[in-house]
Amino acid sequence: MTPSPDPAKSAVDEAAIRRLIVALRERGYAFTAVTPETHRLVLDRDRAPAQTLRDVFGWNRPFAPEVLAGLFEDLRAAGLLEPSGGLWRSRVRVAEVEGLLLAHSSFPTDEEDAVFLGPDSYRFVRFLDAVVGRQPLGVVVDFGAGAGVGGLCLASTRPVDRLVLTDVNPRALAFARANAAAAGTPIETHVAERPGAHVRGADLIIANPPFIADSGKAYSDGGGDHGAGAALDWAKDAVDGLAPAGRLVMYTGSPIVAGRDRLRERLGQWATAQGLEFGYEEIDPDIFGSTLDQPAYADVERIAAVGIRLAKAG
Repeated sequence: MTPSPDPAKSAVDEAAIRRLIVALRERGYAFTAVTPETHRLVLDRDRAPAQTLRDVFGWNRPFAPEVLAGLFEDLRAAGLLEPSGGLWRSRVRVAEVEGLLLAHSSFPTDEEDAVFLGPDSYRFVRFLDAVVGRQPLGVVVDFGAGAGVGGLCLASTRPVDRLVLTDVNPRALAFARANAAAAGTPIETHVAERPGAHVRGADLIIANPPFIADSGKAYSDGGGDHGAGAALDWAKDAVDGLAPAGRLVMYTGSPIVAGRDRLRERLGQWATAQGLEFGYEEIDPDIFGSTLDQPAYADVERIAAVGIRLAKAG
Protein backbone atom coordinates (compact mmCIF):
# COMPACT_ATOMS: atom_id res chain seq x y z
CA MET A 1 0.00 0.00 0.00
CA THR A 2 1.26 3.48 -0.90
CA PRO A 3 1.64 5.66 2.23
CA SER A 4 -0.77 8.58 2.52
CA PRO A 5 0.83 12.04 2.36
CA ASP A 6 2.29 13.23 5.67
CA PRO A 7 1.29 16.92 6.00
CA ALA A 8 4.62 17.76 7.66
CA LYS A 9 6.61 16.09 4.90
CA SER A 10 4.37 17.49 2.16
CA ALA A 11 5.03 21.08 3.23
CA VAL A 12 7.51 22.79 0.89
CA ASP A 13 9.51 25.90 1.82
CA GLU A 14 9.82 27.36 -1.66
CA ALA A 15 12.16 30.20 -0.66
CA ALA A 16 14.57 27.80 1.06
CA ILE A 17 14.61 25.48 -1.95
CA ARG A 18 15.35 28.43 -4.22
CA ARG A 19 18.26 29.44 -1.98
CA LEU A 20 19.55 25.86 -1.99
CA ILE A 21 19.49 25.66 -5.80
CA VAL A 22 21.30 28.99 -6.12
CA ALA A 23 23.95 27.88 -3.61
CA LEU A 24 24.46 24.54 -5.38
CA ARG A 25 24.77 26.29 -8.75
CA GLU A 26 27.45 28.58 -7.31
CA ARG A 27 29.34 25.49 -6.13
CA GLY A 28 29.25 23.83 -9.56
CA TYR A 29 26.86 21.08 -8.50
CA ALA A 30 25.66 18.54 -11.08
CA PHE A 31 23.78 15.25 -10.74
CA THR A 32 21.85 13.06 -13.18
CA ALA A 33 18.66 11.51 -11.80
CA VAL A 34 18.41 7.75 -12.33
CA THR A 35 15.65 5.15 -12.08
CA PRO A 36 14.53 4.07 -8.59
CA GLU A 37 15.99 0.62 -9.25
CA THR A 38 19.43 2.04 -10.09
CA HIS A 39 19.27 4.43 -7.16
CA ARG A 40 18.49 1.59 -4.76
CA LEU A 41 21.30 -0.58 -6.13
CA VAL A 42 23.86 2.20 -5.76
CA LEU A 43 22.82 2.86 -2.16
CA ASP A 44 22.87 -0.85 -1.31
CA ARG A 45 26.36 -1.18 -2.78
CA ASP A 46 27.83 1.45 -0.48
CA ARG A 47 26.12 2.50 2.75
CA ALA A 48 28.81 4.94 3.85
CA PRO A 49 27.63 8.40 4.99
CA ALA A 50 27.68 11.25 2.47
CA GLN A 51 30.97 12.99 1.79
CA THR A 52 29.94 15.39 -0.99
CA LEU A 53 27.02 17.57 -2.02
CA ARG A 54 26.17 15.00 -4.72
CA ASP A 55 25.93 12.35 -2.01
CA VAL A 56 23.56 14.55 0.00
CA PHE A 57 21.29 16.04 -2.68
CA GLY A 58 21.69 13.50 -5.46
CA TRP A 59 22.04 10.07 -3.86
CA ASN A 60 20.20 11.23 -0.73
CA ARG A 61 22.70 9.60 1.67
CA PRO A 62 22.69 10.42 5.40
CA PHE A 63 25.30 13.03 6.30
CA ALA A 64 27.00 14.83 9.17
CA PRO A 65 26.27 18.60 9.47
CA GLU A 66 29.83 19.60 8.56
CA VAL A 67 29.38 18.16 5.04
CA LEU A 68 27.00 21.04 4.27
CA ALA A 69 29.09 23.71 5.99
CA GLY A 70 27.20 27.03 5.70
CA LEU A 71 24.07 25.45 4.19
CA PHE A 72 23.11 23.31 7.16
CA GLU A 73 21.37 25.76 9.51
CA ASP A 74 19.24 27.38 6.82
CA LEU A 75 18.02 24.02 5.53
CA ARG A 76 17.38 22.64 9.00
CA ALA A 77 15.41 25.73 10.01
CA ALA A 78 13.35 25.44 6.82
CA GLY A 79 12.41 21.84 7.57
CA LEU A 80 14.29 20.48 4.57
CA LEU A 81 16.42 18.13 6.68
CA GLU A 82 15.38 15.24 8.92
CA PRO A 83 17.29 13.17 11.51
CA SER A 84 18.51 9.79 10.27
CA GLY A 85 20.22 7.38 12.68
CA GLY A 86 22.37 9.98 14.40
CA LEU A 87 23.03 11.79 11.13
CA TRP A 88 20.83 13.94 8.89
CA ARG A 89 19.12 13.39 5.58
CA SER A 90 17.83 15.84 2.97
CA ARG A 91 14.11 15.87 2.28
CA VAL A 92 14.77 17.09 -1.27
CA ARG A 93 16.95 15.99 -4.16
CA VAL A 94 18.36 18.19 -6.89
CA ALA A 95 19.14 17.06 -10.46
CA GLU A 96 20.57 18.84 -13.48
CA VAL A 97 18.51 18.82 -16.68
CA GLU A 98 19.69 20.82 -19.70
CA GLY A 99 21.74 23.12 -17.52
CA LEU A 100 18.97 23.76 -14.98
CA LEU A 101 19.09 22.55 -11.38
CA LEU A 102 15.66 21.21 -10.41
CA ALA A 103 14.52 20.14 -6.94
CA HIS A 104 12.20 17.18 -6.38
CA SER A 105 11.26 14.67 -3.69
CA SER A 106 13.71 12.65 -1.62
CA PHE A 107 14.35 8.95 -2.24
CA PRO A 108 12.39 6.71 -2.14
CA THR A 109 9.38 8.44 -3.68
CA ASP A 110 6.82 6.34 -1.83
CA GLU A 111 4.34 9.04 -0.80
CA GLU A 112 1.20 9.47 -2.89
CA ASP A 113 2.08 13.13 -3.53
CA ALA A 114 5.79 12.58 -4.19
CA VAL A 115 7.36 14.68 -6.95
CA PHE A 116 9.47 12.50 -9.24
CA LEU A 117 12.23 13.34 -11.69
CA GLY A 118 14.11 10.62 -13.57
CA PRO A 119 15.17 9.26 -16.97
CA ASP A 120 11.73 9.88 -18.49
CA SER A 121 12.20 13.58 -17.70
CA TYR A 122 15.36 13.66 -19.81
CA ARG A 123 13.69 11.83 -22.71
CA PHE A 124 10.73 14.22 -22.48
CA VAL A 125 12.95 17.29 -22.70
CA ARG A 126 14.95 15.89 -25.62
CA PHE A 127 11.75 15.08 -27.51
CA LEU A 128 10.39 18.58 -26.88
CA ASP A 129 13.59 20.17 -28.12
CA ALA A 130 13.54 18.05 -31.27
CA VAL A 131 9.95 18.73 -32.31
CA VAL A 132 9.15 22.19 -30.92
CA GLY A 133 12.13 23.97 -32.42
CA ARG A 134 13.84 27.09 -31.09
CA GLN A 135 11.42 29.72 -32.38
CA PRO A 136 9.71 32.11 -29.91
CA LEU A 137 6.56 30.70 -28.35
CA GLY A 138 3.33 32.38 -27.28
CA VAL A 139 1.15 30.76 -24.61
CA VAL A 140 2.64 27.48 -23.38
CA VAL A 141 0.88 25.16 -20.92
CA ASP A 142 2.81 22.38 -19.21
CA PHE A 143 0.07 20.03 -17.99
CA GLY A 144 1.01 17.53 -15.28
CA ALA A 145 4.13 19.64 -14.88
CA GLY A 146 5.54 17.94 -11.80
CA ALA A 147 8.73 19.76 -10.84
CA GLY A 148 8.38 21.89 -13.98
CA VAL A 149 10.98 20.08 -16.07
CA GLY A 150 9.37 20.43 -19.50
CA GLY A 151 8.15 24.01 -19.32
CA LEU A 152 11.23 25.40 -17.58
CA CYS A 153 13.62 23.70 -20.00
CA LEU A 154 11.64 25.07 -22.96
CA ALA A 155 11.70 28.58 -21.53
CA SER A 156 15.45 28.38 -20.87
CA THR A 157 16.28 28.00 -24.57
CA ARG A 158 13.70 30.13 -26.40
CA PRO A 159 11.43 33.11 -25.60
CA VAL A 160 8.02 32.21 -24.13
CA ASP A 161 5.37 34.93 -23.78
CA ARG A 162 3.39 33.14 -21.07
CA LEU A 163 4.26 29.89 -19.31
CA VAL A 164 1.52 28.13 -17.33
CA LEU A 165 2.30 25.06 -15.23
CA THR A 166 -0.58 22.91 -13.98
CA ASP A 167 -0.71 19.73 -11.94
CA VAL A 168 -3.20 17.82 -9.81
CA ASN A 169 -0.59 17.76 -7.01
CA PRO A 170 -0.11 21.06 -5.07
CA ARG A 171 3.21 19.81 -3.72
CA ALA A 172 4.52 19.42 -7.27
CA LEU A 173 3.60 23.00 -8.08
CA ALA A 174 5.42 24.23 -4.97
CA PHE A 175 8.58 22.53 -6.23
CA ALA A 176 7.95 23.96 -9.71
CA ARG A 177 7.64 27.51 -8.34
CA ALA A 178 10.87 27.15 -6.38
CA ASN A 179 12.66 25.77 -9.45
CA ALA A 180 11.29 28.57 -11.63
CA ALA A 181 12.34 31.24 -9.11
CA ALA A 182 15.88 29.83 -9.02
CA ALA A 183 15.99 29.84 -12.82
CA GLY A 184 14.57 33.38 -13.03
CA THR A 185 11.64 32.21 -15.16
CA PRO A 186 8.21 33.83 -14.68
CA ILE A 187 5.41 31.26 -14.48
CA GLU A 188 1.76 30.84 -13.52
CA THR A 189 0.67 27.74 -11.63
CA HIS A 190 -2.77 26.17 -11.24
CA VAL A 191 -4.00 23.00 -9.57
CA ALA A 192 -5.91 21.32 -12.39
CA GLU A 193 -7.16 17.87 -13.37
CA ARG A 194 -7.74 18.74 -17.05
CA PRO A 195 -5.32 20.36 -19.53
CA GLY A 196 -7.80 23.05 -20.60
CA ALA A 197 -9.17 23.84 -17.15
CA HIS A 198 -7.48 27.24 -16.71
CA VAL A 199 -6.16 28.23 -20.15
CA ARG A 200 -7.94 28.38 -23.48
CA GLY A 201 -6.24 29.37 -26.69
CA ALA A 202 -2.84 27.87 -25.89
CA ASP A 203 -0.32 27.87 -28.72
CA LEU A 204 1.44 24.84 -27.28
CA ILE A 205 0.48 22.29 -24.65
CA ILE A 206 3.17 19.91 -23.48
CA ALA A 207 2.59 16.87 -21.28
CA ASN A 208 4.29 13.80 -19.86
CA PRO A 209 1.34 11.68 -18.66
CA PRO A 210 1.90 8.92 -16.11
CA PHE A 211 1.72 5.46 -17.61
CA ILE A 212 2.25 2.82 -14.92
CA ALA A 213 -0.85 0.72 -14.20
CA ASP A 214 -2.12 0.57 -10.61
CA SER A 215 0.85 2.40 -9.08
CA GLY A 216 -1.31 4.42 -6.67
CA LYS A 217 0.97 7.44 -6.99
CA ALA A 218 -0.10 10.72 -8.59
CA TYR A 219 3.09 11.06 -10.61
CA SER A 220 3.06 7.56 -12.13
CA ASP A 221 -0.45 6.03 -12.20
CA GLY A 222 -1.69 5.97 -15.78
CA GLY A 223 -5.13 4.52 -15.09
CA GLY A 224 -6.80 1.91 -17.30
CA ASP A 225 -5.70 0.24 -20.52
CA HIS A 226 -2.51 -1.08 -18.90
CA GLY A 227 -1.65 2.46 -17.80
CA ALA A 228 -2.27 4.13 -21.19
CA GLY A 229 -5.64 5.59 -20.21
CA ALA A 230 -4.22 8.87 -18.91
CA ALA A 231 -2.39 9.62 -22.18
CA LEU A 232 -5.54 9.12 -24.24
CA ASP A 233 -7.67 11.21 -21.89
CA TRP A 234 -5.11 14.00 -21.62
CA ALA A 235 -4.71 14.22 -25.39
CA LYS A 236 -8.46 14.51 -25.97
CA ASP A 237 -8.84 17.15 -23.24
CA ALA A 238 -5.80 19.13 -24.33
CA VAL A 239 -7.06 19.67 -27.87
CA ASP A 240 -10.00 21.65 -26.47
CA GLY A 241 -7.53 24.08 -24.89
CA LEU A 242 -5.56 24.76 -28.08
CA ALA A 243 -5.80 27.86 -30.25
CA PRO A 244 -6.25 27.45 -34.02
CA ALA A 245 -2.98 25.97 -35.34
CA GLY A 246 -2.07 25.12 -31.74
CA ARG A 247 -0.03 22.02 -30.97
CA LEU A 248 0.07 19.29 -28.35
CA VAL A 249 3.43 17.60 -27.78
CA MET A 250 3.34 14.62 -25.44
CA TYR A 251 5.82 12.05 -24.18
CA THR A 252 4.57 8.90 -22.42
CA GLY A 253 4.83 5.13 -22.24
CA SER A 254 2.68 2.73 -24.22
CA PRO A 255 2.07 -0.96 -23.43
CA ILE A 256 2.67 -3.26 -26.38
CA VAL A 257 0.34 -6.29 -26.44
CA ALA A 258 0.90 -9.07 -28.99
CA GLY A 259 3.01 -6.69 -31.07
CA ARG A 260 0.33 -4.00 -31.21
CA ASP A 261 0.60 -0.46 -29.88
CA ARG A 262 -3.02 0.09 -29.00
CA LEU A 263 -2.45 3.66 -27.77
CA ARG A 264 -1.16 4.56 -31.23
CA GLU A 265 -4.11 2.86 -32.88
CA ARG A 266 -6.76 4.45 -30.69
CA LEU A 267 -5.22 7.90 -30.67
CA GLY A 268 -4.61 7.84 -34.41
CA GLN A 269 -8.21 6.85 -35.15
CA TRP A 270 -9.54 9.58 -32.87
CA ALA A 271 -7.22 12.24 -34.35
CA THR A 272 -8.26 11.37 -37.91
CA ALA A 273 -11.94 11.62 -36.97
CA GLN A 274 -11.29 15.06 -35.44
CA GLY A 275 -9.39 16.34 -38.48
CA LEU A 276 -6.16 16.76 -36.52
CA GLU A 277 -2.61 16.44 -37.76
CA PHE A 278 -1.16 13.38 -36.03
CA GLY A 279 2.42 12.28 -35.46
CA TYR A 280 3.65 9.36 -33.38
CA GLU A 281 7.07 7.83 -32.87
CA GLU A 282 8.65 5.16 -30.72
CA ILE A 283 11.55 6.74 -28.84
CA ASP A 284 12.73 3.74 -26.82
CA PRO A 285 11.38 0.21 -27.39
CA ASP A 286 11.73 -1.10 -23.85
CA ILE A 287 11.44 0.88 -20.60
CA PHE A 288 10.36 -0.01 -17.04
CA GLY A 289 10.71 -3.72 -17.79
CA SER A 290 10.63 -4.52 -14.07
CA THR A 291 6.92 -3.64 -13.95
CA LEU A 292 5.96 -6.50 -16.29
CA ASP A 293 5.83 -8.96 -13.39
CA GLN A 294 2.82 -7.10 -11.96
CA PRO A 295 -0.69 -8.60 -12.49
CA ALA A 296 -1.85 -5.61 -14.56
CA TYR A 297 0.79 -6.48 -17.18
CA ALA A 298 0.11 -10.19 -17.55
CA ASP A 299 -0.37 -9.88 -21.33
CA VAL A 300 2.04 -6.98 -22.00
CA GLU A 301 5.30 -7.87 -23.73
CA ARG A 302 7.03 -4.50 -23.35
CA ILE A 303 6.46 -0.83 -22.55
CA ALA A 304 7.67 1.59 -25.21
CA ALA A 305 8.56 5.25 -24.69
CA VAL A 306 6.61 7.20 -27.31
CA GLY A 307 6.33 10.75 -28.58
CA ILE A 308 2.98 12.13 -29.74
CA ARG A 309 2.18 15.26 -31.77
CA LEU A 310 -1.29 16.64 -32.45
CA ALA A 311 -2.04 19.91 -34.21
CA LYS A 312 -5.22 21.85 -34.97
CA ALA A 313 -5.87 23.38 -38.36
CA GLY A 314 -5.06 27.08 -38.60
